[in-house]
Amino acid sequence: MVEVGRVDGRQLGVPVGSNTMALVVDQKLFRAAGVTPEPGWTWDAYFAALKTIRDRTDVPGDTGYFGIMYLYDLYLRQNGKAFFTEDGLGFDRADLTEWWQDGYNRVKAGHVTDPKIVEQDKPKSSLAAGHGASEFTWDNFTVRYTAEGDSEYGLAPIPTTDGKETGQYLASLMLSASARTEHPEEVARFIDFMVHDPEVGKVMGYDRGILAGTGQYRAYRPTDPVDKEIARYEEDTAKAGLLGTITPHPAGADIVEAAFLRIAGDMAQGTTKVSDAVKQFFSESETAFQQ
Repeated sequence: MVEVGRVDGRQLGVPVGSNTMALVVDQKLFRAAGVTPEPGWTWDAYFAALKTIRDRTDVPGDTGYFGIMYLYDLYLRQNGKAFFTEDGLGFDRADLTEWWQDGYNRVKAGHVTDPKIVEQDKPKSSLAAGHGASEFTWDNFTVRYTAEGDSEYGLAPIPTTDGKETGQYLASLMLSASARTEHPEEVARFIDFMVHDPEVGKVMGYDRGILAGTGQYRAYRPTDPVDKEIARYEEDTAKAGLLGTITPHPAGADIVEAAFLRIAGDMAQGTTKVSDAVKQFFSESETAFQQ
């Protein structure tokens, strides 16, 4: 995990937890539709499952995969690219046009939740509200759905392009301190405490992701079904041996992520054409990287 906080040979942050992308599913709806996600399933299989779920349960199969930057990053990585390079975007307009046009078509077909309903459900997720059967997010966010909804929620594998490579990597929350701090000793002690103290691990659990330090990892033993599911998912993902290295995000990446989600929503609602949405995204991204 230490490598996650290292850029160009310099340690810029100390990881406090790890997570990776996953597909959170409403297990009752998936069972009712007769859909069973399996490791290595393809995007074609996943999209076919969305239609099956919609046909058999009258609930859209997904809440809006096409607007999630980190998921699109995995898809790009499966195809030899990445969302970000060191100084900008790692894909072109044709790539994004294909991704967003596909998403738009599935919304119109009823296989993906209507974006208007997604907005109406906020701050609750449409998955927890029963208006979608699955949603891509970070694996440790699964606790959210259990708290918001009244169904059974579990974690399913990321779809693949070739039946094997998921494009996944470990991400992390990290603690950093300014080199110009007037209290270097106190800052170091605080970071050390948050990263290594076993009692902190017991209190935080998986709120920050799977505990990064060995001491805290051993100190916390999940007892509830959700945390056990998170631990199992991370262990299975690691054992698969397919985890790659995260691409460092260039300055302005947070602005780009927000633009990706917002513009994808506008496109899905039909307030802007796919071609215009792609043009707008690349324009806003260029501006963000120049700031």
